[in-house]
Amino acid sequence: MKHRHAVLASASAAGVLALGSMVAVTLPASAAATGCSVTYTVQSQWPGGFSANVAITNLGAAISGWTLTYDFPNAGQSVNNGWSATWTQSGAHVSAASLSWNGSLNTGASTSAGFVGTWSGANPVPTSFALNGSACTGSVTSPTAGPSSASPTPSTSSSPKPTGPAPQLHVSGNKIVTSTGKAYRLLGVDRSSAEFACVQGKGLWDNGPVDQASVDAMKTWNIHAVRVPLNEECWLGVNGSPSGAQYQQGIKDYVNLLVANGITPIVDLHWTHGAYTNGPDWHCKDATATCQKPMPDAQYAPQFWTGVANAFKGNDAVVFDLFNEPYPDLASNWDKTLGWQCLRDGGNCTGLPYEAAGMQSLVNAVRATGATNILMVGGLEWTNDMREWLAYKPTDPKNNIAASWHSYSNNACASASCWDSQIAPLAQQVPIVIGEFGADNCGYDYMNTLTTWADAHGLSYLAWTWNPWGCSTGAVLIKDYNGTPEPGIGEGLKAHLLTQNPYPTP
Repeated sequence: MKHRHAVLASASAAGVLALGSMVAVTLPASAAATGCSVTYTVQSQWPGGFSANVAITNLGAAISGWTLTYDFPNAGQSVNNGWSATWTQSGAHVSAASLSWNGSLNTGASTSAGFVGTWSGANPVPTSFALNGSACTGSVTSPTAGPSSASPTPSTSSSPKPTGPAPQLHVSGNKIVTSTGKAYRLLGVDRSSAEFACVQGKGLWDNGPVDQASVDAMKTWNIHAVRVPLNEECWLGVNGSPSGAQYQQGIKDYVNLLVANGITPIVDLHWTHGAYTNGPDWHCKDATATCQKPMPDAQYAPQFWTGVANAFKGNDAVVFDLFNEPYPDLASNWDKTLGWQCLRDGGNCTGLPYEAAGMQSLVNAVRATGATNILMVGGLEWTNDMREWLAYKPTDPKNNIAASWHSYSNNACASASCWDSQIAPLAQQVPIVIGEFGADNCGYDYMNTLTTWADAHGLSYLAWTWNPWGCSTGAVLIKDYNGTPEPGIGEGLKAHLLTQNPYPTP
């Protein structure tokens, strides 16, 4: 979707008048093999509303499913919207039942769930919790029940962590394969900031690390691919700082570091030039590359890809994502035929006051350099609409194109039934990479449904985003660059990635 850092940097929610203090209470646990501890944290509070997180640690024997229960102290308190559990309330009594991906808790393992609620009068913290009917009091009386406290233990499998350099890749039929012909899935995250920091006075990486330690943190999640969004004006030296040769070197260094660590980099053209003055009021209309435009511009985008292709040609471990999220169909008043034609052919597209670079011209720019890297090409409607992708696929002399699809919970195609009818048929013809996915809350529910479906259909996927921006409206995976996962969204994705092998079984 449109760049999320700008949204996350603003107020965390509409209508928030005052941010309440964070209130945490740690409640120790009960008996023997059913011991547990709970930390209830009010993350934010405003007149009449609040959000809270509940962290659970199992101190007893391993369990395969859990239900947390507690009572609100005040009659005016209620749960409205929850994540990472099935939330129900009857009177003051609240229940949160585990989901398929977070129900198993070994001794010492932790998980968390959260919700947005309402309150009136006062918003006191609950003082008594139970897990599967046993009170959580923090001590374990049985000497065989395991330790009284431990660090979270994610579910792991024998899936290989990245070792050695990233594989050289190409498209074969509907699969991405290695140089030896073995199928390979791109499973990982987006590492945002190179697309905006250079034009916002924040340097190249928004003051975040891109060193070996930061890559090692990714490897603890079993991340095998990282999508790196770029800014064309910074790459070309037209605007921003750093720009030109300094910016290019910074990108090359990070891409090479990822490859050396066995992680596939996906270089993405994210922010581009072109004043979209006819856009809706919410749209950024700046002519410079400070936001997501409907289409790349003919003035700079082909030059950008010529430069990027020359920088990485000969290294087919690097994938090129030609343009982040096209939406020329909005500019043409949702005329899909005009939108698809603009996407492929560019030119003077309906509703765009600047000349657009079509995907065919970008393919041509890359291939003219001699680069043979895999190219990712998106669809319409912020690349969520893929229905005519095959009919308007650009011609590639290398026949080395994958489809780029994005899937967020607030998109038009955001259900398994839509994926079955619109995405699955395309996946039978061409590799599909979900270049971005996420939800509009901090839970893992939607993402769990999507990754499970994608696994069953052999799709690659990368979650937005590996940046510690605070998860208040979703799409933020980590609390810090050490890889500490955000509750719900980050914990769920990390646990899932740790079960995945990029080499799919037949």
